Amino acid sequence: MSSLAIGFWGMGVALFLIALRVPIGLALGLVAFVGIAILTSWNAAFSILGLIPFETAASWELSAIPMFLLMGALAFRSGLTTALFDAARLWLGWLPGGVAVATNFACAGFAAASGSSLATTLTMGRIALPEMKKTGYDMGLATGVVASAGTLGSLIPPSVLMILIGVFAQTSIIKLFVAGIIPGLISALAFALMIILRAKLQPHVAPRDSERTSWRAKFRAMAGIWPLPVLVLGVIGGIYSGIVTATEAGAFGAALTFVIALANGTLSWPVIKASFWDALVGTATLFFIVLGAVLLTRFLAFSGLPMFLAQFMAESNISPLAVILISGACFLVLGMFLDPLGLLFLTLPIMLPIFKTVGLDLTLMGVLIVKFVEIGLMSPPVGLNVFAVKSLVGSDVPLTTIFRGVLWFLVVDLAVIGLLIAFPEITLFLPRVMGL
Repeated sequence: MSSLAIGFWGMGVALFLIALRVPIGLALGLVAFVGIAILTSWNAAFSILGLIPFETAASWELSAIPMFLLMGALAFRSGLTTALFDAARLWLGWLPGGVAVATNFACAGFAAASGSSLATTLTMGRIALPEMKKTGYDMGLATGVVASAGTLGSLIPPSVLMILIGVFAQTSIIKLFVAGIIPGLISALAFALMIILRAKLQPHVAPRDSERTSWRAKFRAMAGIWPLPVLVLGVIGGIYSGIVTATEAGAFGAALTFVIALANGTLSWPVIKASFWDALVGTATLFFIVLGAVLLTRFLAFSGLPMFLAQFMAESNISPLAVILISGACFLVLGMFLDPLGLLFLTLPIMLPIFKTVGLDLTLMGVLIVKFVEIGLMSPPVGLNVFAVKSLVGSDVPLTTIFRGVLWFLVVDLAVIGLLIAFPEITLFLPRVMGL
């Protein structure tokens, strides 16, 4: 059997193991180890198995991930997010679907501090869902906005997914962060517009907030949200000013969150312990998958599969637009069955050489990949964000109701992706203006 055929078989076996619910890191690592042994020797496979995990875990760029996870955990555990939702509700409650719109923008705000879609969904869901239920919102809309707006955590910087894409694509993480800002804001605005239009056309799904709020109460609420803007501007400003690198920004953000929570009077020993535990568990889970992905990348390099596909694309004279559409279709289909990290690490080793061969901008593709992964977070049958919301509402809301609510946001997300593909400057304008 040729090395190319072994590469194809390896990818098939990896997909099969993941479909059987074998842990993703184990599935990728096992396929890679056996594949390398077949292509080279068992001694070489054991040697790589002993070397790669250490080199990967010791990577300087990846050290940002546990720090950003700690930053998000501290922000959540110290209660810095509750004031954000309260302020958004007071200022936006007068709009049709005002509480849902407030939830949407509160998710966008917390996304800038957490870097994780799942953390954003669970955090804002705990706060917003009881409020929308009490107000009489249709639970499809209520759960749909939490599950969908929570995906903004992957796009609005700092983003753990963008760090991983930057490391694997060997492209600037700072540039990816900046490139994600405008698409992230457009996504949040598009979600808000859809909610408002739907609430106008179907008033029964989002009853108006009849409570009148004074301007004094509104400005008082704004005073309570200062920690998150300070945190976000501190991290992004620190990166852009050159005070810290994108890697160092994680530690800087975690330290800044610690200081803010201390100044806010919400820091305690239980909060510190819980935050470190959350970051520890998240880091261990993530790095286990990363190690499997790095081993898979090495196996595919030995098999020659990525270069074969890249050469095939080049010789076929397939346009860059066609490559974007084909890769997008692959991401969307696989995203229905794989979790975001599994989807990312299974496809990147194959897709990246193809993108480079046809001359696609890796910054643009990084943002588009995050958008594709976002849709996977909402799509049946896996839809991790949907199941995260389901864990919050329990048996009160059927899973079908949540997916029905998410469908509206899926359509909007596809429209936003079409806009980003048609006008790449939306993504690339800000990094170029900032000289990145």
